[in-house]
Amino acid sequence: MSELPAHRLKRLQMRSMRRGIKEMDILLSAYAERNLAGMGPAELDLYDLLLQENDQDLYQWVTGQVAAPAQFSALVGDISQTHQKE
Repeated sequence: MSELPAHRLKRLQMRSMRRGIKEMDILLSAYAERNLAGMGPAELDLYDLLLQENDQDLYQWVTGQVAAPAQFSALVGDISQTHQKE
């Protein structure tokens, strides 16, 4: 059975808020709140895949300490700019 769109958005929002590293909780929950509703299925698939990555890796990618894998590069760049767009 496929997941309902509303349930998927809620699941992704919750996974963005409950990461393990407080900094990632803050960044990802803000990004998710602003962007998930406007994302298409392929973008949501990529974000879902990103959320499966290790928090320490995500933190290094978002802060620019380590380059993100090519498939996540644009998404990580957008996430890292979340608080600068306010």
